[in-house]
Amino acid sequence: MCELERYLRATACLDSGHPAVRALAQDAAGGTADPTQRAVRVYYAVRDGLRYDPYGIELTVRGLTASRVLQRGRGFCVAKAGVLAAAARALGIPSRLGFADVRNHLATARLRALMGTDVFYYHGYAELLLDGRWVKATPAFNLELCRRFGVLPLEFDGRTDSIFHPFDESGHRHMEYLRDRGTRDDMPVDELREAMARHYPGMQVAGPDGDFETERIAESPGG
Repeated sequence: MCELERYLRATACLDSGHPAVRALAQDAAGGTADPTQRAVRVYYAVRDGLRYDPYGIELTVRGLTASRVLQRGRGFCVAKAGVLAAAARALGIPSRLGFADVRNHLATARLRALMGTDVFYYHGYAELLLDGRWVKATPAFNLELCRRFGVLPLEFDGRTDSIFHPFDESGHRHMEYLRDRGTRDDMPVDELREAMARHYPGMQVAGPDGDFETERIAESPGG
């Protein structure tokens, strides 16, 4: 297998040949043939078409399969990055997954208590090969969530890296990148499970039930 083929092949989790993944990719890309424009359109389809859900963590091959996440209509950062990577491959755009440890200030009291920290280990994003260079794309927070909680939405133009802003609209701390964990050509399911067990012993691997947006509304002034 040549180097580039690693980033184009379908895998168990990045099931780019699945009808649902292909339909998302084709519908989002529309009639444009330009790879960068196609990538941008798919990014927004994933960012806003899937609800961000930090409780919907199912660290199994099935749970992290792109078509399964699409079926659920929601997912946490790693799951949504997997959908974007799979959809990009369905369009013939090389993709891979990137991971980093971040301190996330957009969290509820209940979520922080369950995690025992405000550090999100193995935060996930996608990297797409466009015009000869790898570009980061982070489709985690949907636009509705951003607007509701005063978080600047992450835009993507296919040329510059799309990573979280350090501050929100009010100037408060939003996201701090602590450690780069590199990229993978496939979903590192076992690695993610081990990290979850080590860093978040208070959370079950399948994730607790909860509604992140409802909790944030309740904690907001006047909520």
